[in-house]
Amino acid sequence: MVIVGGLPVHHYSAGDQAAAAYAMVSVVDSGFAKQQEAARGFGISTRSLRRHQGRYAQGGMAALATRSGWRSGRRRIAVKRLRMIAKLAAEGLSNCEIARRLGVTENAIRRQVGPRKELAQEEMPFASMERSAAAAACERPVGAVPMNVSTGYVVLGTDGPTREPGDPPCASEPSIQDKEQKAASDVLVGLSLDVDPSNRISDRFLACLGLIDDAAPLFGEASGVPGVGVLFALPLLEHTGVFSVARKIYGGIGPAFYGLRTTILTLLLLALWRIKRPEWLKERDPAALGRILGLDRAPEMKTLRRKLARLAGCHQAERFGMELAHLRVEQRGKTMGFLYVDGHVRVYHGKHKIPKAHAARRRLAMPATTDYWINDQAGDPLFVVTAEANAGLVKMLPEVLGEVRKLVGDRRVTIVFDRGGWSPKLFRMMIADGFDILTYRKGKSRRISERRFATRRARLDGRWVNYQLHDQAVRFLKGSLRLRQVTRLLADGHQTQVLTSRWDLRDIEIAYRMFERWRQENFFKYMREEFLLDALVDYQVEPDDPTRTVPNPKRRALDQEIRSARAEVAKLEQAYGAAALENLEAQRRTMRGFKIAHGKLGSKLRTAKHGLAELIAKRRALPQRVEVRETSVSAVIKLSTERKHLSDILKMVAYQAESDLLTLLRPHYARAEQEGRTLLHELFAASGDILVVGDQLRVTLAPLSSPHRTLAIQALCASLNETATVFPGTELRLHLDVHAPRRVGMAFPGPPPRASSKLASGTPKAAIPS
Repeated sequence: MVIVGGLPVHHYSAGDQAAAAYAMVSVVDSGFAKQQEAARGFGISTRSLRRHQGRYAQGGMAALATRSGWRSGRRRIAVKRLRMIAKLAAEGLSNCEIARRLGVTENAIRRQVGPRKELAQEEMPFASMERSAAAAACERPVGAVPMNVSTGYVVLGTDGPTREPGDPPCASEPSIQDKEQKAASDVLVGLSLDVDPSNRISDRFLACLGLIDDAAPLFGEASGVPGVGVLFALPLLEHTGVFSVARKIYGGIGPAFYGLRTTILTLLLLALWRIKRPEWLKERDPAALGRILGLDRAPEMKTLRRKLARLAGCHQAERFGMELAHLRVEQRGKTMGFLYVDGHVRVYHGKHKIPKAHAARRRLAMPATTDYWINDQAGDPLFVVTAEANAGLVKMLPEVLGEVRKLVGDRRVTIVFDRGGWSPKLFRMMIADGFDILTYRKGKSRRISERRFATRRARLDGRWVNYQLHDQAVRFLKGSLRLRQVTRLLADGHQTQVLTSRWDLRDIEIAYRMFERWRQENFFKYMREEFLLDALVDYQVEPDDPTRTVPNPKRRALDQEIRSARAEVAKLEQAYGAAALENLEAQRRTMRGFKIAHGKLGSKLRTAKHGLAELIAKRRALPQRVEVRETSVSAVIKLSTERKHLSDILKMVAYQAESDLLTLLRPHYARAEQEGRTLLHELFAASGDILVVGDQLRVTLAPLSSPHRTLAIQALCASLNETATVFPGTELRLHLDVHAPRRVGMAFPGPPPRASSKLASGTPKAAIPS
């Protein structure tokens, strides 16, 4: 019952949701309460109350009734399972049998597959869509351009026809496995019903009907578009293969205006624009960003988060990253001779209880998640692995090396890491598996005389290096493991020992490759500041392995008690010894007399030692490690890793494209090492003009902040235009250019010459610059 001012105004059954919704709407519409007050009183959210008000305004009481079934527009069957439906239909199974095997209703199969052929026959106005998809596929000659009815794509590069899931198979169609193998090599060209790039109402309507999977980019003439310089990175992004790999792994994310290609491209461009969080899109004009994507509006914050969540729901981020790493190794195999492995700790400040890790930047053990990054010898990232429960480098290296072996094959690779991976047993295993090691020596070692060091100087990677080095052989594991130790002497006398299994390299090369590990540290710093690597992508948690073992917390408490007991024993022993030292033999000549005189002190010492022995025995009876479920129920969780892993992979691809662009810029810019990336930041944010000329998408930037920077970017355009990159989803070839730099300064005439008798007598005047 709803009572207002002591008078009942509504009463309804507790299970009648429609009547409850009507009561809420009536209370607010009558002015008895505000939305927030009514929502709090009925125990719902304000958003739900507004939804009830909207439904009541549109359809009355009938609209307030709970609607059964899935929400409108949602797929009942995942995109991946459509392939299974097509395969079962090809085997001649009925819709009822297919529904039974997939665990859905027959109506779901019929509505998901059947009507799509009817739409292709009756509703679509295109001449090429008048026939059914199956008939068109079977009658189409080999080599013709096939068209996907539901997605609105023309597929270029396929060898045969295509058909929709559920259509009858034809003899000339390749198998599903062949389609999956060719998915990465196919080029998708989108179709659009719109002619105005700033008004995509037709394509949005088709997306609502579920007839397209991704809106085709449509460009028009535009001038002064802010941030259009980011398209200079598009040829490098395309070179990484991120779009083809994403299509191969994910296939699609359902019927939508913003599909898979648009989502991936948007996230990559946001990273290069330094829009570090989707929330920052609130400060940007979506129409201006949409011009760069070929859309009327760029996807906004909630849309991007929803798309990212849908991609994460496929649980394919790890496979996505490894496929990109395979392509990277094929393209840059020469830089994979040395691979740098290091862990990066992401501190967590939330309310959940997760495992702790040592944060070196703060010198504290804090709740965190540890990611292990693998970089090539140029410092560019290759792939990333998230450790379970902040496992150390010694435990994670075998897993990382297994992934490296899949990437590089049988070639021998040198793994470079810091003291966190120190383990002679691990070294022996790595060498036996075909890897070489390069790391710092941990622990105490004999100091080498400074007279035994020699000066080494060489030119490596284009620059001169100079070290004071000593080279010798050392043995571990009782002499069974023989390694090479190169020691560097610093100016302050400090000695740094480097261990390696590479005997074929010069000592200066060993030292140089080891100290180049700081490139990876600089990479972490750059990614934290520029790409917000440590940010949480979501606040979701997932169950952890309950059988995972952790240090016994009871032993930790006993350790503290034992330390206090030992300190007390030491204090009493010190007092007892001082009393024995000051004992006067004239008064107490025997030990018996000394003990009697200091009986209280001796009794305290014996009691303290007895208590210490009991604590040690009690600790010895406890196991060193226990399962995490025995410590706390709330501790058997971990932060969700899928969405964060996918986000890190896209940021890694953006960084790779930026590094490759810096490599192309280096010959044209003298200070590329010092301020090359700063110049690229200015380039990505630069404004310019967009123009479609024939089959070219012409992007012309405005001059940059200084003429020498503008000239460097002009020289870069020639290298990028040679790649003949096609904008994803179109047939438009990207052509980049920069307006000529403004002329700085001009020649001013000097002061007029004074009149003289020589000028008056006919002597020619001096030439005055104009």
